Amino acid sequence: MKILVTGGAGFIGSNYIFYMLDKYPNYKVVCLDALTYAGNLSTLKSIMNYPNFSFCKGDITDKRCVYELFEKEKFDIVINFAAESHVDRSIEDSSIFITTNIIGTQVLMDACRSYEVKRFHQVSTDEVYGDLPLDRPNLLFTEHYPLKPSSPYAASKASADLLVLSYCRTHKLPATISRCSNNYGPYQFPEKLIPFMISKALEDKKLPIYGDGMNVRDWIHVKDHCKAIDKIIKKGKVGEIYNVGSGNERSNLEVVRFILKQLNKPESLISYVNDRPGHDLRYATDSSKVESLGYKAHTSFENGIKETIDWYVENDSWIENILSGKYKISNIYNKTR
Repeated sequence: MKILVTGGAGFIGSNYIFYMLDKYPNYKVVCLDALTYAGNLSTLKSIMNYPNFSFCKGDITDKRCVYELFEKEKFDIVINFAAESHVDRSIEDSSIFITTNIIGTQVLMDACRSYEVKRFHQVSTDEVYGDLPLDRPNLLFTEHYPLKPSSPYAASKASADLLVLSYCRTHKLPATISRCSNNYGPYQFPEKLIPFMISKALEDKKLPIYGDGMNVRDWIHVKDHCKAIDKIIKKGKVGEIYNVGSGNERSNLEVVRFILKQLNKPESLISYVNDRPGHDLRYATDSSKVESLGYKAHTSFENGIKETIDWYVENDSWIENILSGKYKISNIYNKTR
């Protein structure tokens, strides 16, 4: 089995590659990544010499690059993690989000059609649904919930999802989509909430929280997310969407307070700042559909966040390389094995 993982030098993509190489040692895994600011080649250092892994530097929007890679490798499965994903950046400038998240998906799907790939899987987000009210805790996103994206990022992902569904119907592309809640775990770029707050706390700097910090997210450990995708690709029905959550809802303020407590830092480090425009109130997904495939999130938030905090403390050099910009040096990589 030969698998293409796009965006594999990023947070979720790299964790998925580690998961697949460990669980399926006979599979061949190829990573395609443009190594933009959020891609970190050093994350993949431990597997670079694996005989069944290879890395290709390239952009999913580059049709020539993508088709050459498909022609060479003849993939069985393509999983698209590659995406611009930071909401704040999309508010500042949405152009790259439109290009990467929509056009890039289209290029990949056309290549899958041309080379008769057996399964294309689109990794999406629960943010395409917009948000839920805080005063209705039993209300969850189902796969049939209307799409009401609040940010340019979420809108670009919703657009890509609709494009995937259109390819399923019009071109009979064997594709599936997963929409996951907020991920956390090792190797997450430190602009995201949890690693950002950990790095600030370790330096005894102020931890800025948008608004009152009451915005709620369903937090899932990245390893559980990887297991869900594996299940969907193996047992999921072509043309279907699967929500992936964990039932671990926490407000941003709760998460930050937990981090401070684990690091023995005072809550006086918390600083409330002006809220983000269009800030979603609550995300919570109904995962019963993916659970019908035999999937279940096993990592409790308490255990998962403790392990995550420990990882960042023990791997402070990984964060430092990013914050200092040194990681960009290792990203100068032009060779494809």
